[in-house]
Amino acid sequence: MPEKIQTPLKILAIELAAFFGLQAAGFTSPQVAATMIFLLILCGTLFYWKFRLAFAFLGISALLAFKLLDVPHVIEFAGLDIILFLVGMMAMIGLLEENHFFEHLVNKLMKAIGPRPYLLMLSLMAFSTLSAALVDEVTSILFMMSTMLHIVKKYKLNPVPFVIMIVFATNIGSSATAVGNPIGVMIALRAGFSFGDFLRWATPISLACISITIPLCFMLFKKDIAELRDGMRNQHNVGSIQEGSHTAKDLGICWTVLIGTIACLVSHHQIEHMFHLEKNTLLIGTSLAAGAVSIFLKADEAREFFMRRVDWWTLTFFLALFASVGTLKYVGVTEHIARGMLNLSGGGSLPALLIFTSAISLLTALMDNVLAVATFIPILKDIEAAGIYTFPFWWAMLFGGTLYGNATIIGSTANIVAMGMLEKSHSKGIKFMEWLKPGLVVSTATITLAICLLMMQFHLMPNAPARF
Repeated sequence: MPEKIQTPLKILAIELAAFFGLQAAGFTSPQVAATMIFLLILCGTLFYWKFRLAFAFLGISALLAFKLLDVPHVIEFAGLDIILFLVGMMAMIGLLEENHFFEHLVNKLMKAIGPRPYLLMLSLMAFSTLSAALVDEVTSILFMMSTMLHIVKKYKLNPVPFVIMIVFATNIGSSATAVGNPIGVMIALRAGFSFGDFLRWATPISLACISITIPLCFMLFKKDIAELRDGMRNQHNVGSIQEGSHTAKDLGICWTVLIGTIACLVSHHQIEHMFHLEKNTLLIGTSLAAGAVSIFLKADEAREFFMRRVDWWTLTFFLALFASVGTLKYVGVTEHIARGMLNLSGGGSLPALLIFTSAISLLTALMDNVLAVATFIPILKDIEAAGIYTFPFWWAMLFGGTLYGNATIIGSTANIVAMGMLEKSHSKGIKFMEWLKPGLVVSTATITLAICLLMMQFHLMPNAPARF
C-alpha cells in the first residue's frame, strides 16, 4: 500500500483507538474531544513534519469552534514568556553568526584538538552539558548547534547524527541545575527547592548520565564519526581551516555581548531577589536586551537582520502547540489521569513512583517536556494530598522530563529549536524514526540509571519515612 495512503490510515487508527479507550476510561465528552484534537495535532506533527504548523493551527481552530478553549486561555497557555526569550536569543545568536564568531571558535578548536574526532565530539558534548547547566538548554543549543553545523559544513558530513549527539548532551546537562531548563525552575518554585538542593540531588545524577551517554553515542554513530575522522585527516593542515572575514573589533563585540548575556542569565535569580523583581523578569529581560543590542549593532540593516535571523516558523508552532496542550488541563484531562495513577498503584509509594516516572517520561516523549511537567505538577500535588512521600517524585519528574526529552524529535524545546536550525541551515530535517532509535536507547538507559541512583539515596532524603 502506498505511503500516502498508509499514513492517513495510521492516524485514523490512532484516533479511533483513543476514542474508544477514552470512552471506556470514563472521560467526559469535552475531555474526549479535546484529547482527540490534541492527538490530531500530535500525529500531524509526527507524520507530516513539514506541515506541523498547519496542523497546529487547525487544532486551535477546532478547539475554539467546539468551545473547548476560548481566546483568553489561548493567550494564557501560549507561553509568550518562552517565545520572547527565544526571539531575543535568536537575534543575539544571529549577530554572532554574521560576525563569523562561531567559525572563529571552530578554527581555534580544530587547532587545539587536531585530527582526533572522538576527542572533538567528547569536548563538544561535554561543553554542551556544562553550558546547558549554567545557562539553559535553549541558549546552549543555539550556541552549540551553530558550532556543530559549521563543523559538518567544513567536512561535508551528514549533519543528523552530530545534531542528535549535541541535543542529547544538552538535555542531560539541563537537568543538573535549577536554571538549566524551564522545568527546573517550575520544580524549584513548586517544591521549594534551592539551587543547592539541585547541586546535591540533580547534578551528580546528571553527570553520571552524561558519562554513559557519550560512549553510547560513540557506539551508535560509529560510522559517522569515522567519516568525520576521514575528513579531518584529509585536511592535512588542520590550522588552515578557512575562517570567515572578521576583525578583532567584531570578535571583541561578540565576546562582550556573549559574556554579558551569560553572566546575567546565570545570576538572574539572585538579581531578581536583590531588587524584589518577579521571578524570571531578568531572564526574559536579559534575552530581549541582548536582542536589542544586536539589532542596534546591525544599524542600517536592522529590520532585514531581525526578520532573517528569528525563526518565526518554529516560534509560531510553539505558540499553537503550547495553547493546544493547555486545553487538556483546562477541560480536566489531567485530573482524571491523576486519579487513574493513584488507583493503578494501589496506594503504594514505590509503585506510584515507577508509574509516575513512566508516565511523565512517555508524555515528555510525545510532547514538549515543559508542557509535560506543567501538566504533571498538579497531578503530583494530588498524589501528595493522598499522603504519599513525594520528595523523590519531584526529582523523578525532573529526570523524566529532561532525560526522556531525548526520545523523540518533539520531546524537548531544545530538540525543536535544533530541528529548526538544521532545516534553515541545510534545508533538510530528521525523520521521526531516524531520531527514535538512538533516542530510545539513550533515554531508557539514562532514566533507568537516574531512578536507580535516586532510590539508592532514599535513606538520605529529608524527612524520609522508614520504608518507601
